[in-house]
Amino acid sequence: MQLRIEAGDITAVCADAIVNAANSELLGGGGVDGAIHRAGGPTILAECREIRATTHPDGLPAGQAVATGAGDLPARWVIHTVGPVYSTTEDRSATLASCYRESLRLASELGARTVAFPAISAGVYGWPIDDAARIAVRTCRAVAGIDEAIFVPFNPEAEEAFHAALRN
Repeated sequence: MQLRIEAGDITAVCADAIVNAANSELLGGGGVDGAIHRAGGPTILAECREIRATTHPDGLPAGQAVATGAGDLPARWVIHTVGPVYSTTEDRSATLASCYRESLRLASELGARTVAFPAISAGVYGWPIDDAARIAVRTCRAVAGIDEAIFVPFNPEAEEAFHAALRN
């Protein structure tokens, strides 16, 4: 799989699927989640409500992924995954890695060839960006079935962290 960085707005990235750093309720929120719901329009929220009403009535657990259509976004699908909240007392790295692995698995099942990722858990969930980027890159390198993963960092510090992770 080819890995690359495309700084900017994940809602404008040209990829088959974009990954949403969602909350477990799947009903929109702040950060990337809110931006994707706003740019994608009401059909994404309607599909998320259907997922909550049927397959995940208690919410989507951290580390898992589900897909909806992309509404008004240039992508075909949105893959929603819930990252773990960072903890200094508990190693949740495996859950963060699972977000990337499960998103790529689902993308492959859908037929996506390109997938754009935000820095999952590195925003309000507090994960240190250098470690978040390292886990993202390491996990994506270990997964097959997708042609390209695009990392879409949210600021210059995040962009540099992903460049550093790709160099290692």
